[in-house]
Amino acid sequence: VQLVESGGDSVQPGGSLRLSCAASATMFEIYTMEWHRQAPGRQRELVAGISNSGNTNYADFAQGRFSISRDNNKNTVYLQMNSLKPEDTAIYYCRADEHVLGDYWGQGTQVTVSS
Repeated sequence: VQLVESGGDSVQPGGSLRLSCAASATMFEIYTMEWHRQAPGRQRELVAGISNSGNTNYADFAQGRFSISRDNNKNTVYLQMNSLKPEDTAIYYCRADEHVLGDYWGQGTQVTVSS
């Protein structure tokens, strides 16, 4: 499974971005998909996840500002990020997880929030 993230950019505080993660996977629809992020000097952390049935979960910092969605016809998962803050600056990674088929990570996309 290959995961390719895109959509990272530099934005001002209060701005929005939509990240995309395209998966080259058969049976994409059975994977739980997640977005994680890693800021300099910090551990990687979960941002949001979406199960194969469409259930979503969010880190506290993402609740109300970020939205995860998936399009199984396009083998793509999205992360809509609104009201961005400087502390959201990080590399954002996509992860695909299925308990039998394993888990896979993308290379990441840089998000920078700065005035």
